[in-house]
Amino acid sequence: MTRLAQHQVGFALLWAVSLLVGWRPLVDTFALSLRDDEYTHILLILPISAALIFLEWRPLRTMVTLNVRTGSVLLAIAVLIACSSLGWSASLPSDVQLSIRMLAFVLSWIGSFVLCFGSRASRLVLFPLCFLLGLVPVPQLLLNAIVALLQQGSAWTAHMLFAAFGVPVAQDGVLLTIPGLTLQVAHECSSIRSSSMLLVTTMILAQLLLRSPWRKALVIGLAVPLSVAKNGLRIFTIAMLGTRVDPGYLTGKLHHQGGIVFFGIVLIGIFALLWILRRGENWPLKSQPNPVNAEAAGD
Repeated sequence: MTRLAQHQVGFALLWAVSLLVGWRPLVDTFALSLRDDEYTHILLILPISAALIFLEWRPLRTMVTLNVRTGSVLLAIAVLIACSSLGWSASLPSDVQLSIRMLAFVLSWIGSFVLCFGSRASRLVLFPLCFLLGLVPVPQLLLNAIVALLQQGSAWTAHMLFAAFGVPVAQDGVLLTIPGLTLQVAHECSSIRSSSMLLVTTMILAQLLLRSPWRKALVIGLAVPLSVAKNGLRIFTIAMLGTRVDPGYLTGKLHHQGGIVFFGIVLIGIFALLWILRRGENWPLKSQPNPVNAEAAGD
């Protein structure tokens, strides 16, 4: 058996043990993502992480070495978190327990990878390893706070659009009143699902298309406000069509199924931003003088 194969077998064994011990929170998390739209993005995390690691596997094979110290520390932290969740199970809500146990489960995978393949290989696939943390479901209390912020942001954006187009508008929290219509940005209209999907999509595109860390951070940081702006545009568009064209727009397909249209609009904006930033990364390379031409000019 080759040295690489030994490392792979060791990782497979640790991975199998983690599945044997932690299968329940993993199953519960996938069940949650299937029945609740607010967690649908979790279904994308594991296959995307695996695909990104696979894409880097060929250069990674030459870097494989054991890192017992760091890997063991991560595994010990995972065990400590898992044991703590069992001790607190009587006093913690079920959703918080699930989040803690999934955090321990994901850390055990990351620790197993670091232990079996080493620091150099782990740094090469640092993004997909950290991306696995997206498997941890956000506790309901924190999720409700995020949804409330999205509701407020969407209402504010729609208010600004109405004002910009000269439509008289009054706002009271998440209630907006324009001539002939009062609408509420409800929990279901917060766009949490599309915001999560947009954030995940933007992270992947930034990782694949950009090299500079600050450019990646810029694009990812803009994903949430762009999603809020997208939802405000959707509210504005439906309200204007419903009051100026046909009231059927207020309850029709555009209201219930038109999210993909506005998602596509903001995604085009993300691609445009990525294109601009990617060109910016190439400018320094283009501005460097050709060594051959420089020597010729010197002669």
